[in-house]
Formats: sequence, C-alpha cells, structure tokens
Amino acid sequence: MSRVFAITNQKGGVGKTTTAINLAASLAANDIKVLVIDSDPQGNCTSGLGVSKDPDKPSLYHVLLGDTHARDAVRPTDLDGLSIITADKNLIGSNLELIDIERREYRLRDRIAELRNDYQFILIDCPPALDLLTLNALLAADAVVVPIQCEFFALEGVSELIDTIERIREAFQHPLEIEGILLTMYDDRTNLTRQVAADLREFFKDEVFQTTIPRSIRLAEAPSFGKPILTYDPRSKGAESYIQLAKEILIHEQTRTSAQSPR
Repeated sequence: MSRVFAITNQKGGVGKTTTAINLAASLAANDIKVLVIDSDPQGNCTSGLGVSKDPDKPSLYHVLLGDTHARDAVRPTDLDGLSIITADKNLIGSNLELIDIERREYRLRDRIAELRNDYQFILIDCPPALDLLTLNALLAADAVVVPIQCEFFALEGVSELIDTIERIREAFQHPLEIEGILLTMYDDRTNLTRQVAADLREFFKDEVFQTTIPRSIRLAEAPSFGKPILTYDPRSKGAESYIQLAKEILIHEQTRTSAQSPR
C-alpha cells in the first residue's frame, strides 16, 4: 500500500509546489511509481509537470464532487512512473460545494482508496490555506512534508501548523505523522538563514530533514518550461538537493517499515 504525503504549509511562497514536483520526479527516477495530486486551485503543480489543463478531461474537481473514479482522472507525465491527478479553475468553488456533502472531510481519502495499491508514494500538493481542500488532504495523508523558508517568522508559522496537526489528530482520531520539515530557499551566506535553521533544528530536532533546498534561479525557472529540475537542469544544485531529499525519505521509510515488522 502506498505512503501518502501531504505537502503543506499555511503560508504561501515557501516551495510547496516546487517540492511536490521535484520530490515526485526524484522518487520516480528511482524506479518508484509515484502519483501527484494537485489540490491547489491555481494548478501550478499541473502546469509545472507539463500537463495541460484540458477541460474535456477529468480533474480532482470531478473526483471530489462528481462521479469520476480517481483512477479515471489519472494522467501520465513525461517522466516514466510519474502520474498526476490535475487541478483546474473548477476547484476554486469546491470548498463551498463540499460543505453539504456527507463525510466532506474524508472525501479525498475515500476517493483515492482505490489507488493506494497502484503507487509506492502519493504526494498531495496543498493550497496555502487551512480550508476544506487542505483538511481533505491531511485526512487522506499518512504524514506531512512541511516546506519552510528560512525567514524571521518561520518558527512561528511552523509552530502554528504543528498545532493544527495536533488538533486534527485529536478531533478526527487520525494518526497523522510529520515526515519532515524541509528548509527551502536556503542561502547559508546569510546570518539570518543560518540562525533560523539552527533555531528550527534545536526546536524540532530530528523532524527537520538533513537535506536543504538552495535558493536557485534554475529551480525557479523549471516550472515555466513544464519540467522538474531533474530534466530541466539535472546537474544543478537544486536537482542534487531533491535527489538527496528523495534518498533521505526512502531511508526513513525503510527504517520505519523495519521497525513495524514483527520480529
């Protein structure tokens, strides 16, 4: 059964979509079957993977609010082993449309259950808000990946998100784990970056990934060409960092699985 990660942060502009695209591509490069679910109405993950927003093809909106089976909404990307359920402008109204639906918070979890045996990893790119779409993603997920920019209010923002995760665990009896906090747009030439990184590691200990994602023009350019950094500029520091992140996650998952196996 697949491991489902929600890539989330209530703050925008911290690298959620960049991480969803490039972590997915790096995992797929390891001959792993990966599904990305674009749960952000902006659809940046969809276009960033070079997939068209075709109104004649089912998207996440049709899965959540229509009769479309999740498997029928899966579309291929240019990378072997990497598929996507797309987002489009229809998703904008879904927060309102979901309100009157039974089990509205579990809609995504229920709908993707049929896919859990088809992929090793499912990554959900969340919108930058704690709305019904994000709540659906968190309740569908086994764990969260939290991208965070090393800036002045970083510790405050991630502390609020951890509080939210705690409330979800209690209110919904959902054992949501923290896969890791990911330092993005990292520039170790600045004192602020080094200080914020040190504070986060001191406060959250092993929950902070060892891998950091550098501030990179090439990384920022890649989505406009509909490509992950791995195919846009495979020798760049950004590509190396996401490959390293994928390795770190695979090692962590191997350790977690071993710990759960009966002796």
